[in-house]
Amino acid sequence: MLYIKASQRVRDWLFVILLIGYYYVMNFVPVPDTGKPSLEPAANMGAWLDRLVFTTNHLWKESKTRDPEGLLGTIPAVCTGLFGIRVGSWLKRKDRDDSIKVSWLFTYGVLAVVAGLVWGLFFPINKALWTSSFVLYTGGWATIALTFCYWLIDVQGYKRGIGFFLPFGANAITAYVLSIFIPHYINLIRLGGGSLFQILYKPYFTPEAASLFSAVVMVLIVWIPMVILYLRKITIKV
Repeated sequence: MLYIKASQRVRDWLFVILLIGYYYVMNFVPVPDTGKPSLEPAANMGAWLDRLVFTTNHLWKESKTRDPEGLLGTIPAVCTGLFGIRVGSWLKRKDRDDSIKVSWLFTYGVLAVVAGLVWGLFFPINKALWTSSFVLYTGGWATIALTFCYWLIDVQGYKRGIGFFLPFGANAITAYVLSIFIPHYINLIRLGGGSLFQILYKPYFTPEAASLFSAVVMVLIVWIPMVILYLRKITIKV
């Protein structure tokens, strides 16, 4: 709705206000349960609000005290979306040369990374809390990576070795949705008292290697329907 109804200037102001507002709430507003502000997993304002609104029966099953995708954390998550809107809108502009786009996007990304690191000194870069510094730091690196790909592939015309990734780019939202549903249903397959993934990799890998292995396997599984859609020239849009 913000992308459709609001101007870029309004979105920029909201981006700043929401990030600073979230920082203030998380660091300076006392949590009713304890009477003091906190960033601890189960004692921060976001966890308290989730318990109040959703109750413990509807929170993350491992702890029942918080949710990694909770209500208050939606505020900085919106800022991540606004960050992407700004980058995407600049990339689509027809009144700027590619060299100007690349220069500004790279500068924007580097400044965001630096700002995230500086802010992280007193509001730690933390994915579970989706902190304001996390929004800037990850958004900055994503922008730098996108700028490099845009410069290499679209501006310089380098196409070698990118064929594997094209199906994902053509149906990115579909791939994202499938990456959520496919692991869920695969894990419902039980063999010998464990899930299919656990049986396949747990006995043979360290926890870190097992996590990497499962991620690679899931990318390959999701890639298969993406290739079918790509070859049939089917693009699913929202």
